Amino acid sequence: MQQAILVVNAGSSSIKFSVFEIMSTLSCDCKLIYHGVLEINPEQSNLTISNFEHAKLVQQNIPSNDYTTLFNTLFEWVLSKVSLVAIGHRVVHGGTYFKCPVKVTPHIIEQMEELIPLAPLHQGHNINPIKIIAKIYPQLPQIACFDTSFHYTQNHLAKLFAIPRALTEQGIIRYGFHGLSYEYIASVITQYIGDIGRKRVIVQHLGNGASMCGIYEQKSVASSMGFTALDGLMMGTRCGTIDPGVIIYLIQEKHYSIDQVVDLLYHQSGLIGVSGGLSNDMRQLLNESNTNPHASEAIELFCYRAACEIGSLSVSLGGCDALVFTAGIGEHNPQIRQKICSYLHFQGVELNNEANSQNKNIISTHQSKITVSIIPTDEEYMIAKHVQQLMANPNINY
Repeated sequence: MQQAILVVNAGSSSIKFSVFEIMSTLSCDCKLIYHGVLEINPEQSNLTISNFEHAKLVQQNIPSNDYTTLFNTLFEWVLSKVSLVAIGHRVVHGGTYFKCPVKVTPHIIEQMEELIPLAPLHQGHNINPIKIIAKIYPQLPQIACFDTSFHYTQNHLAKLFAIPRALTEQGIIRYGFHGLSYEYIASVITQYIGDIGRKRVIVQHLGNGASMCGIYEQKSVASSMGFTALDGLMMGTRCGTIDPGVIIYLIQEKHYSIDQVVDLLYHQSGLIGVSGGLSNDMRQLLNESNTNPHASEAIELFCYRAACEIGSLSVSLGGCDALVFTAGIGEHNPQIRQKICSYLHFQGVELNNEANSQNKNIISTHQSKITVSIIPTDEEYMIAKHVQQLMANPNINY
């Protein structure tokens, strides 16, 4: 039976997973063979599994929302097809503890749980499957891969807030997120745009969660996200950068509770907030933008804020040689790419409209001073690679 790695990306209402066949232990090469999702509902959950060609192999209703029952069902199918060597997990926040992927132990779980307040939408959900699998299959190695790790190459100034030093020393710094996505893009970028990919690159991970990263010599220099995944760009339901005085005002004058503030910033803001509650889905907003001024304004603000962040990261990099669009919105929305780039004409950005409309790899003109590209991201593959490398060499020096 073929050896494989299971990659788990767990959220609040769904668990995405992929199975990668190990092709070579020497080169740490692997390829996707299955992927799917567990959709968790109060009374009935759904398991869908497809092959690498997206043909559905399993579509099963499970009359339970119990994680142990769900994982037993998933593992029963997976283990009938492959021999699992290890499981890799996406974990959003590594704090100051984790600068690279680690093999999970009870102590590691405790440290990850300490970081739940820093990523309340994600961290607990990321950890939950790790704990359940440890009970069901205690001998199966589990590897945690962190979205913050890629950004540890940033210099000291890029990580600092202008707050009392005592708080900085307690770990209140800029961490950056979506690191697994940026790490993947950095690892393949020269295959798409050549040697310019080793120069000053700004990668835009634009999805329901959105951020940007300035990369030089394929290493992180600066990121739009900071201490939590709230900072930086406007997102689907999150506000992005906001004057802290707004929060003080809401608490003091509008008598918001902490829970109300959290709900506002994480769930009611961003695209859904500016659109007047219409949607956090960019596709729906684009469809209604001609007739709904709130939808149109949400789109315009998203693109304006994105362009402003590109300007900021250009300062961090000392210029910009290439822009990369990735993730759901970045890879599939020509109109959004065009709107963002329209703000950057002063930097010499020129789009090839036909290439952009066709989602080509290079979407800038030959005359453009900055190369503009679309590169599909693959966080699951990056996790599988880390798992394979760590299993092959437990003492690997990242």
